[in-house]
Amino acid sequence: MKLIIGNKNYSSWSLRGWLAAKQSGLAFEELTVALYGEEWEATKRQQGEFQPSGGKVPLLWDGDVVVWDSLAILEYLADKVGRDRFWPKADEPRAMARAMVAEMHSSYHALRHQCPMNLRARGQVKLGNDAKGDIVRILGLWAEARARFGTGGPFLFGTFSAADIFYAPVVSRFLTYGIPVPGFAQAYIEAIWEHDWMQEWRAAAEAEEWTISAFDVGATA
Repeated sequence: MKLIIGNKNYSSWSLRGWLAAKQSGLAFEELTVALYGEEWEATKRQQGEFQPSGGKVPLLWDGDVVVWDSLAILEYLADKVGRDRFWPKADEPRAMARAMVAEMHSSYHALRHQCPMNLRARGQVKLGNDAKGDIVRILGLWAEARARFGTGGPFLFGTFSAADIFYAPVVSRFLTYGIPVPGFAQAYIEAIWEHDWMQEWRAAAEAEEWTISAFDVGATA
């Protein structure tokens, strides 16, 4: 398999696709393309491997199979290796995990806009009411998942799952922008941040030389 991703410092959707590939346990080749740089524009002009996704990342190639969109990639991999690797086994927690992932996939636009993912940065922004509402909603979901289904480990549903994959970039935003959270959320954030795969991703992000000025606004390194 080949996984095409964008800058590790900035690309939240690439992080989700990459974590899904790691969670699958399958071997994959990783290809990183600098977002919005000359290489990115040249690649899009050439189309080739990017054509099915419309020039977006992440993009997974598995032989003749092409899958784009991070959630579609996760579901494709779950079909290959068994859905229990990604989702809770019991109906009730699995239903909640699916709903939380779907909500993350389609919502929280204010938080995304005001707090773009930037792993190297540390700073603060003045959050608008919509972004604050997103944060309250996310923390409420985390609290419910942890209280009802999180007794088996430090993650949202106990063991590392699709829900953690999809909320990992939110963890990075909370840290980057110094967003205060209650104690249970801080413990969860630390569990995600110190996960072996997140440490691997973070180290690669630190080593990148690319910068995107539009994503650096509001957070100073």
